[in-house]
Amino acid sequence: MDLETFKNLEAPLNTFSPELKSLWYDLKGNWDLAHDQVDQLEGKSAARIHAYLHRKEGDQWNADYWYRRAGEKRPSLTLDQEWLELFDRYNS
Repeated sequence: MDLETFKNLEAPLNTFSPELKSLWYDLKGNWDLAHDQVDQLEGKSAARIHAYLHRKEGDQWNADYWYRRAGEKRPSLTLDQEWLELFDRYNS
């Protein structure tokens, strides 16, 4: 799905992964629902989205914990750039 179509959705599709649903809720300004999508999930992909969300929240210590769980380091990207990178990664 292209970015413009994703942005214009009224709700996330049922076929979206939890990671992609989380990115959709984040895009729509609902951090809590975005966080709820990945909060209880295991795995590196959920941890990666979780890290981004805590970075966006401003909780760098918690973000770094989740980046480590994802096997990555905090990127030196803006939050918008990181969101786009994650969208590209999980939009498949």
